[in-house]
Amino acid sequence: MNENPVLLVTGGSRGIGAAVSLKAAAAGWRVLVNYVANREAADAVVAAIRNAGGDASAVAADTGTEAGIAAIFAAVDQTYGRLDGLVNNAGVVDQTARVEDMSRERLERMFAINVIGKIRCASEAVKRMSTARGGFGGSIVNISSMAAVLGSPGQYVDYAASKGAIDTFTIGLAREVVSEGIRVNGVRPGVIETDIHASGGLPDRAWDMASSIPMQRPGRADEVADAVLYLLSNQASYVTGSIMNVSGGR
Repeated sequence: MNENPVLLVTGGSRGIGAAVSLKAAAAGWRVLVNYVANREAADAVVAAIRNAGGDASAVAADTGTEAGIAAIFAAVDQTYGRLDGLVNNAGVVDQTARVEDMSRERLERMFAINVIGKIRCASEAVKRMSTARGGFGGSIVNISSMAAVLGSPGQYVDYAASKGAIDTFTIGLAREVVSEGIRVNGVRPGVIETDIHASGGLPDRAWDMASSIPMQRPGRADEVADAVLYLLSNQASYVTGSIMNVSGGR
């Protein structure tokens, strides 16, 4: 019987989520890769993990809905019967816009996925990890953004605000569940070379911004994944309520 720890990665089929999934599997985690629509990408991550001798499966579900969250955690329970780690990564960005031009529909979608979805996923993870509820403890890593600090004026102020909410949530949840064997931390990526920029209408944004980054280049998804894996690991056993910047000094 495989007793390796189980990790759920939301939005795990592409970008930072995919890099986390692959590195976690290499470190001995059994990985459940959540995705919304791109089954081909999710299957590729799962296949790469299995081909390397790891254990992975995928579940299609939208973290912005209660039905989606229920499907994800039903898959956790049915496939693995336990949960030891959550990387709360699923998130969206929208087209660049000024605040006065943002519709209520845009804001509701942004906060449903980036804030409410992350809080709800964390709450379901706590139910399964908490030693007060019969769990074995665990680790949650919330993926935030340097936008939470910088504000993203003229581009994504709503996205930045959603990430600011996640920073506050990370600190509060960490203090709430620390006595129940659960550590909660966050990672704030800076400008990272992933396809999220294309979804916001600026496919070249990462390299276009290179000159404003002290390191003079965007980051890579695997560099963010290294920080996430540290926070998940026992090497970070005395770390909770912390938010690590992975931003090239920006």
